[in-house]
Formats: sequence, C-alpha cells, structure tokens
Amino acid sequence: MKSVAIIGTGLIGASFGLGLRKAGFDGPIWGVSSPGAVTDALAAKAIDRGASLAEAAAECDLLFLAQPIGRILDTIRHLNPLVQPDALVTDAGSTKCEIADLALQELTRCRFLGGHPMAGKEKRGAAAADADLFRGATWVLTPEDPADLDSAQAHEFVHWLHKLGAKPVRMDPEEHDKVVSLTSHLAQLASTALAAAVAENLQPAERLAVAGPGLVDMTRLALSSYDLWRDRLATNSEPIDRALGAYIQKLEHVRENLRTRQLQLEFERGAELAGRLRRMASADACVSKGKLG
Repeated sequence: MKSVAIIGTGLIGASFGLGLRKAGFDGPIWGVSSPGAVTDALAAKAIDRGASLAEAAAECDLLFLAQPIGRILDTIRHLNPLVQPDALVTDAGSTKCEIADLALQELTRCRFLGGHPMAGKEKRGAAAADADLFRGATWVLTPEDPADLDSAQAHEFVHWLHKLGAKPVRMDPEEHDKVVSLTSHLAQLASTALAAAVAENLQPAERLAVAGPGLVDMTRLALSSYDLWRDRLATNSEPIDRALGAYIQKLEHVRENLRTRQLQLEFERGAELAGRLRRMASADACVSKGKLG
C-alpha cells in the first residue's frame, strides 16, 4: 500500500487519513470531495492534496470510499474504468448488502472489500477528525467470498487497521445488515420516536422542565439528522422492518403487563444486556487508554 485515495473527506475519511499518518504511513494521501471538504481536510493535515476521482484512482492502490451510502453507490458505478488493476477498493458504508452486490457487478478490474468502522462523533466534517477515532473500535469487514481476505492487498489493509488500533471482525454482508438493524438502526428509530411522541403529547412545552436525565439520555440519538439516516434506512429496510416488529411486540407485551409481575423478567433481561454493554465499553476504554499511554 504505497498511496491512498480517500473519497469523501468528512469525519470518517479525514480521521482515516490522520490515523494512517500517526500509525507511520508515509505515502501520499489524496482526497476527493467537494472543494470545501478538501480545503478542511488539507487544513487538518488529513490529506496531502485534493484531486478528481479519475486522477486519484489512476495513481492510488487503496481507495477508501468514506461517503454517504448513496454517494458510495454512485462512485462504484463510475470507478471500474478508472482504477489500477491491482488496486483495493474498500468503503465505510453503514449498510453492506447493496454496496457489496453492486461492487460485485461493477468492479471487475480491481479487488473490493466492504467495510464498516463502528466509530463516529456527533460532529461532522474534517474539523472534527481524530487520528484515534478508530482506536478500540470494531471495524467490520464484509467479504462476499472469504477468499477476498486472502489477497496481499487485503492483508496489507488489515495490517494498517491493526496499526490504527481498530479491531477487524469478519461478517458476511447479510449478517452485518441484520445485526446493525438491531444494534444501531433500531436504537436510532426508538430514540426518534420517543422524542417525537413526547413532543406531540406533552403540552404546553414548558412542562419539559419536569423531565429528568432519563429522557435526556434516551433522546440523545434523536439529535441525528434525517439526511444522515435516509440512505441507511432505505438500503436496509427489510431487516429494520423486522427489528421494529420485534420491538413493537415487546412494547405491546410491556403495555399488557403494566399491572402484573410479568415485567420483572423484562427488567432483568434488559438490565443484563445494559450491564454487559457497559462492561464491554469500560474494557475497551481501558485498553485504548493503555495503548495511548
């Protein structure tokens, strides 16, 4: 891996560039994005120069697509005649099936390895980029064929993921999309629906002064922009529909048992998962702190 093109120099793309530099990568890093985003990435020292997609694809042997899902799909449709034959194309899209299927059809001159770094911030853009954003974070790799991970290019990419401090995990695209429908997309929609329901039913709005920290915690994700989520929901609608069905069924069970002890089991089951998540987060934080120290 001698040169890298980051297609989409926002938070994820710029953090990848900064992380590579901190990890010791000394090859050129090109950035392909809007003029403003390229300017911000240059100012953050996440890239060395801006370029067009054609220029970057012709020169670089790793192409990292860090755009919104719709833009990733559009880039894949145009990329095949531009890339070097031995290049590796990877991405950071948060849903995988549509991206993987399209790449299988379109990218015949190079290798493709789907990916999804489970990291981010509430702030967007290169100004918020962080060289340690991926340290301790799971980086899901979604090969269509397990053999896709056996190439020299894939081994080199995984090597750099480890140097970034990320934890690569392999899943097939279908399993990935099912899992994130429960662990990410359902959480977002539950938070959004909760905030919308409170807004519609709590009148006058001044009564929010009675809200406790629980409502603040539960509605944090409701701050997310629909523009950020539109492509994720559209490209993973069937798994999300099933996840919502399971959640609605659970809420109906809760409603039916408000006056019975049936809810004790749900409280215990929920508390066990919440505790496990927090223990995992605490262990990851300790590992990351040790590596940084």
